[in-house]
Amino acid sequence: MKKIVLILNIVLSIILLSCVNNDPNKKQNMDIQDDNIIQSNNITFNYPIFEEVYVPIYSDIYNHKRDYQVALTATLSIRNTSSSDTLFVQKVDYYNTNGELVRKYLEDAIFLRPLETIEYVIEKEDNEGGSGANFLINWGANKKIKPLFQSVMIGEIGNLSFAFKTDGITTNSN
Repeated sequence: MKKIVLILNIVLSIILLSCVNNDPNKKQNMDIQDDNIIQSNNITFNYPIFEEVYVPIYSDIYNHKRDYQVALTATLSIRNTSSSDTLFVQKVDYYNTNGELVRKYLEDAIFLRPLETIEYVIEKEDNEGGSGANFLINWGANKKIKPLFQSVMIGEIGNLSFAFKTDGITTNSN
């Protein structure tokens, strides 16, 4: 009986230790070294490619009339589409319908390795953004790459579910 309890404790310990919460909203404070360039915390980008992208997010939409809103779950997806180059992300800021900053997701720059993706989720219960919410993202790269910035919103009305997506647009570039 003691052996069974010991084995169960070992198995349970292994299971609990292998459960890792990979929360991309917390991915930060990383030192970056790529192509002989080192990017550390709180250093400004100095890359040949630097852009700002605007991504619309709908944390709620209207149904039937203006007084009836449907709350949505929204996911911002930042995808490095390059199979060989790193994508550096300096800023991921979330704004509400009035253009007011709701939250900053990054304290320090992060990087996405080739073909890596990071996602930020605005939960259904989070109503700070509103129907005109958006993200502003600053990113850089050592070479010309075409990352993908999209948001996917999902919701339900009664027993019907729906989903739609929006794409980011570049607001300025060098």
